[in-house]
Amino acid sequence: MTKTNIDRKDIAKSLYLNGSFTQEEIAGKVGTTRQTVARWVKDGGWEELKASRTITPAQILAGLNRQIVEINNNINGREEGKRFATVAEADTLAKLASAIKKIENDAGIADIVNVAIRFTNWLRPLDLDMAKRFNDLLDTFLKEQMR
Repeated sequence: MTKTNIDRKDIAKSLYLNGSFTQEEIAGKVGTTRQTVARWVKDGGWEELKASRTITPAQILAGLNRQIVEINNNINGREEGKRFATVAEADTLAKLASAIKKIENDAGIADIVNVAIRFTNWLRPLDLDMAKRFNDLLDTFLKEQMR
């Protein structure tokens, strides 16, 4: 690959990730074809990278909850006496619930740790023994939250 292609590809990637351009517009800006840009997007996983940079945990949770509602609506739409989850539906519901719990706990624990660090830094100069006691209690609390 020549330096010109590397520069074009890097510029195209930046435009794709940071802008709201179509692949055709990006191709025009970097002087290549739309097909080349499409290949770069696919081979480089740019679509997934852009999604991971723009989606928030709240959006992920909303999507997972919509999937649960859709499965439950499907189950509830069946005739009376047959409104139960299939094995596949039950498995999917369990996996979705687990994913939701993990996202909620991960975000919650990260927030707790960040606040606790700030609080400990504030408390340490005021009362070192109390700061040590707080850290011990925090460790116990975090271990219980991760169960």
